[in-house]
Amino acid sequence: MASSRVTLFEDIFEVTTLNPDRKVFDRVNRIAATGTTFECDLLLDVNCEIYDLRESNKITFVLASTLNLDGTPDDHFSYAPNPGEPTLADNYEYVMHGRIFDVAYKGEGVIVIAASFGGLLMRLTGDQRHLSQIQPDMRLYVLIKKD
Repeated sequence: MASSRVTLFEDIFEVTTLNPDRKVFDRVNRIAATGTTFECDLLLDVNCEIYDLRESNKITFVLASTLNLDGTPDDHFSYAPNPGEPTLADNYEYVMHGRIFDVAYKGEGVIVIAASFGGLLMRLTGDQRHLSQIQPDMRLYVLIKKD
């Protein structure tokens, strides 16, 4: 489990569908997944040449503000870890850095968060109580590992 000082959101998701709207790019799969604890819905583009996900895979999905275990902020422009020092990324198999470009409130406590990770997109929909730390224009990391 990631440190609460750096973790904005964490849940285990089950991949329900691969490329729900059809496959558009050769190197990208879009996964649809449902959170097992907070029941959030996730659409996430993943580079399938370097990380393979399949329907029914369970993944730990984390949104984090920094990769520094002590919580010190990254400058988000040129990440350069100190050699030999552990980072949050060491515990995960797939990591992306990106930016929140939209936070929409849909009523009845539902929030939809949209982010881009170098053109790979994420849409996370769920109860705003669990996603309240995520703000528009925030830079953050997605960290994933298979369970």
